[in-house]
Amino acid sequence: MHRLTPAFGVAPQLDEDDIALLAAQGWRSLICNRPDGEAADQPAGAGLAQVAAAHGLAWRHLPIVSGQWREADVAAFADALDALPAPVLAFCRSGTRSIHLWALAMADTLDAESIRRIAADAGYTLDPAVLHRAPGASR
Repeated sequence: MHRLTPAFGVAPQLDEDDIALLAAQGWRSLICNRPDGEAADQPAGAGLAQVAAAHGLAWRHLPIVSGQWREADVAAFADALDALPAPVLAFCRSGTRSIHLWALAMADTLDAESIRRIAADAGYTLDPAVLHRAPGASR
C-alpha cells in the first residue's frame, strides 16, 4: 500500500483480511479497478464490497482492463475521488492501473513533475502520455 497524498493511496490486489486492516488504519473508501475474473486467484468484487461495508468503508467498483482506460473511465475515477469519503485507497492487480487513473484525474490540477514525483516516490513509473496531459508539460 502506498499513500500518495493525505487523501489518496494505491495498492495491489486486496483480500478480505486486508480490508479489516485498512479500516483499522483509517482508510474510509476503496476503489476496485479490477474487472471480476481477471485472474483465477482474485477475490470477487461483490465479496470484497460486502466486507468493506461491514467495516464501514465506502466502495466503488470501476473495472478497467489494464492499459485500456478511456476518458469516461478517468471521469468516473475523478468523480469517485470527489464523492467518496477520504482517504481513498484504489487498487488493482499491482497498483499501476490505479495510479495511472489517479494521475490522469489529477492532470488538470497538478503539474506533470509533481505527478511524476509522487508516483516515483511510491515506486511507480507512469506512461509518458499521462504526464503530457498535465499543466506545464511539454507538448
